[in-house]
Amino acid sequence: MFKSRGDSNIVYKCTVRLLEDTEILECEFHPGYKGKYLLEHVCQQLNLAEIDYFGLRYVDSAGQRHWLHIAKLILKQVKDSSPMLFSFRVKFYPPNPLLLKEDVTRFQIYLQLKRDLLHGRLYCTANEAAMLGALIIQIELGDYDPSIHIGNYVAEMRLLLRQTDAIEARIQELHREPVEGSPCGTGGVKGLTTQEAERTFLKIACQLDTYGVDPHPVKDHRGNQLYLGINHGGILTFQGGRKTNHFKWSEVNKINFEGRMFIVHLNYPEKKHTVGFKCPSGAACRHVWCCAIEQMLFFTLPSSSDACVYSGGGLFSWGTKFKYVGRTEREILERDGLLAPRDHSEEGSSGGGRRKASSVPATPSTPMTGDFGYSSLPRSTHSAPLEESGGVGGVGGGAEGEMCDGACLLSGAAVDIALACCDKSSAACPEYSARDPYEHSSTESAATHGTLGTHGTQGTHASQAEEWRPALQPPPRPFSLLRAFVPSFLFVWFSLALTALLVFETDWPLLRHLKRKPEIISLRHHYYAPLKEYLKKKVVELF
Repeated sequence: MFKSRGDSNIVYKCTVRLLEDTEILECEFHPGYKGKYLLEHVCQQLNLAEIDYFGLRYVDSAGQRHWLHIAKLILKQVKDSSPMLFSFRVKFYPPNPLLLKEDVTRFQIYLQLKRDLLHGRLYCTANEAAMLGALIIQIELGDYDPSIHIGNYVAEMRLLLRQTDAIEARIQELHREPVEGSPCGTGGVKGLTTQEAERTFLKIACQLDTYGVDPHPVKDHRGNQLYLGINHGGILTFQGGRKTNHFKWSEVNKINFEGRMFIVHLNYPEKKHTVGFKCPSGAACRHVWCCAIEQMLFFTLPSSSDACVYSGGGLFSWGTKFKYVGRTEREILERDGLLAPRDHSEEGSSGGGRRKASSVPATPSTPMTGDFGYSSLPRSTHSAPLEESGGVGGVGGGAEGEMCDGACLLSGAAVDIALACCDKSSAACPEYSARDPYEHSSTESAATHGTLGTHGTQGTHASQAEEWRPALQPPPRPFSLLRAFVPSFLFVWFSLALTALLVFETDWPLLRHLKRKPEIISLRHHYYAPLKEYLKKKVVELF
């Protein structure tokens, strides 16, 4: 359909839910506006300058979640949605939120993590949950006052997915206890200012295994139910509230999907692995692939210029082409002065001993150009587990979170065990140390050496990062009957039309004998001549 001149005057209205469910924004946009306009408008209303970490999510008519693409038309993406409802969410969780430039950005990250804790997506032990809950109370109610905070005042606030009397009592105990040394030591949270409590909350949350994880339900090759999580550290799998695998970005060589199968190609020094996960539907699989590609490119690319990825496709499908737009983490840190600009001569040299940012693996010094292709479905769809982590208790479970925020990770059995341990233990919140599964960027290690600590395996991680190189040459696109048929069909009809013009409209000696044949004379009289007169009439009417 051709666009009419009046289309520019049409105004569409949509609703954007903020991180606090009670807060919404009513926005308007024109048909020609792209997703970037709406995201920038919402961030402007929230006084947010660091918009690269945030995104708008919507659910289509089939119940599938999507991130609003900032480079595509809004109306084209949500044309089947009624009403037009978006959710403002954190899309890229920074490895260390304490390095964010502005307090208002950290506050939005805090609101997202508070929401994740409530819906059971931020998986943690009971003591960690109690400390996080106490910090939320401290942020929102201030210091404990016996004249104001009477009875079980924590029960009036929804902090956790499963909030029992035992854990509420522990939260109140931590809220009453004054700070003694480190807030994560034996003391409570009384005496912390709102900003200090918020920073402590972020410090604890960013070290958890499920920090920044939006669980996607999948099944392994045995049909076991798993949850797939993707964040700045790589791709993780969870089963029964326990992390089972962690595929770091430095180990991931390719990501692609075929139908309902999401496939991760891993590259290790000794051998290669291929891991496959079956998604509930093809649309869900494509969503998981898009999320994984965006997270990988955001946290690994030195530059976002011309980053394009192709995957999917089959015998009767066109496949999917995804173009990444926006800044990468490295570009943001370089812009804010938290990371020195890349030295191409040093990066290309073979001298060892220089540690690259683990969240920005050793990618080529020049930006990716062309399609970043991935191969088709391999024979093997699963590899042996890479690393096991012991089971830990949690505070959420049983029920799923709301559709727009994804499923929760935790099972009821894990919750009951954790809370039983919480009932038996009267010890204060244990010390929170940096966890092994996540590697932070080099800037984080340098800027927070005395805050979050460093890992003793930096040398190993650095060597892995040095060896990692993404595949730049796209393999041949998978054969598709539809892609082969359409060009062939058009070529045949074009050839027939050209032949008809040569036979009926020219007087070549070579074609005179052919034109005298009865079949050609009949074809011209019954078909070619009427069609020619019809087209001539239409052209005259048009002009």
